[in-house]
Amino acid sequence: MSRGDVEPLSTAIGSPFTQKRLGPEEIEQRALEIIKSRGEEGIYQHELWKALGLDSREGSRLALRLLKKGLIVREPTVHNGRRTYKLFLARKERKRTQISINIGAVIEVPCFTCKHVEKCYEGGYFDPATCPILRKWLDQKVALMKKIISH
Repeated sequence: MSRGDVEPLSTAIGSPFTQKRLGPEEIEQRALEIIKSRGEEGIYQHELWKALGLDSREGSRLALRLLKKGLIVREPTVHNGRRTYKLFLARKERKRTQISINIGAVIEVPCFTCKHVEKCYEGGYFDPATCPILRKWLDQKVALMKKIISH
């Protein structure tokens, strides 16, 4: 290998004797395994770089990619008098949204009490697609659902 053919550290992870080439996805997977193995304790960002054989620039980029994908959490901390980050595996919490429909909710639809319901049809003078009363009611329902889901 000539001087110009220097292999980036990110592609040569492993012992100097095995020098296995890994792609970005495999490096990310290996990083996640290391972070997961540290559990609740987490791992300092520089420790992860060393474990993977990366320099600080490559290690920082790796951590940012994992953070952007929502796979890890980075908490700022001080270690040996230096500012750094501690990395933890992200916990994915899924909120289950249950929507129940009952006849009372259907009766709320303003169309059922509208005095123009018999003359209302698509393309007509009274059209559900352009009805301001129906639009206002739908907007209120959507806002309410967004509020419920966000909590």
